[in-house]
Amino acid sequence: MFRRTFWFAAGAAAGVWATTKVNRKIQQLTPESLAAQAANKAIETGHRVKDFALDVRAGMIQREEELGEALGVHAPVDPELPAQRARRAIGRPPAADLPEQHPYHAHHSHNRNEDH
Repeated sequence: MFRRTFWFAAGAAAGVWATTKVNRKIQQLTPESLAAQAANKAIETGHRVKDFALDVRAGMIQREEELGEALGVHAPVDPELPAQRARRAIGRPPAADLPEQHPYHAHHSHNRNEDH
């Protein structure tokens, strides 16, 4: 009698365990759950890419400092672009300081009495 009770209880426990496992898998495979899992993976991947980019940038800065020390270059970094420095050296104003002209207005006046 105990043997039957034992096997009955073991079978019931196995059935409950299997049902619980199947229900969890079904919940994981719903569209909402799959979308949430994909979003979580995308966010996690984004964080990893950001961390990698920050590590690369820190390594670049460190290597630039090492090269600057090795070459004896300790000049401050100029935020201007090389083209802007070249214009200033030549004596021309930067493009932002030039008056903006529309191509039509560069060759035509607004005088109605003037022959065109």
